[in-house]
Amino acid sequence: MGLFDKLTGTKKPAAGTPARSPQEVANAIMAVNRPTAPFQIRPARSDEGCDFVAEWRIVDARWYEVFAKASLTSVFQILLKLDPAQHEVRAVDREWTVEWRAGVPSLSMKAEAFRGQKVEASFGTAYAFTEQGQYGQVYNYRFRTGEIKEPIQDAVTGAGWTYKGVSFGKL
Repeated sequence: MGLFDKLTGTKKPAAGTPARSPQEVANAIMAVNRPTAPFQIRPARSDEGCDFVAEWRIVDARWYEVFAKASLTSVFQILLKLDPAQHEVRAVDREWTVEWRAGVPSLSMKAEAFRGQKVEASFGTAYAFTEQGQYGQVYNYRFRTGEIKEPIQDAVTGAGWTYKGVSFGKL
């Protein structure tokens, strides 16, 4: 992989990997979902201009507390569009601002637009007295964009397609 591919987030399949059908690629992308992951991949709505959206589970009630304790102030998304003619999945990163109100997230688009490829990590831990009255770890978290991107890239390249990070071109 060249420097340009690393900077753009492009990942190519191993030499000799046969290109699968668009439906098989779509199935591989959706198969990345798992209930325990802090992210989800969902089919895009018609107004999103893509085929799939991968995003942190910020609005999932089971994850509110984790994200709130992490003081996460932005939500990372990847918009994915299949390009069957080129055997590639084009991907652009997008970010949303989060405000926490009584432990519940309120989402809004950032004032400054972000579009392109992003690499980011957030992590932390806290110790305090627990409900059992003992001093111990209350929470421990780690969120990084690679947690979402890498499994998708592996699914796409495993199906013989290229994962192409887009910053300025057409999704």
